[in-house]
Amino acid sequence: MTEPEQSVRVTAWVRGHVQGVGFRWWTRARALELGLVGSASNLRDGRVEVNAEGPEEACRALVAALRSGATPGRVDSVVERWSRARGGLTGFAER
Repeated sequence: MTEPEQSVRVTAWVRGHVQGVGFRWWTRARALELGLVGSASNLRDGRVEVNAEGPEEACRALVAALRSGATPGRVDSVVERWSRARGGLTGFAER
């Protein structure tokens, strides 16, 4: 019997032309497809902050999607921080 995969949290700050182009909606759709919970929020400096929790493999797939070049707008860089899942999240919100 294998152990269930540990849940993790990834926070990704996405820089580029990512506000006002459907980027948060697109990110939410990818996260929900991957079974993740969390949020995507516009920041005042023009970046989008993505917080996602779930299996590490799914979180890594979301970060890869953010870097894929297939997003709305234009992604110039993605900076990520990994930690243990905090829990208490449901769904995936656009803020």
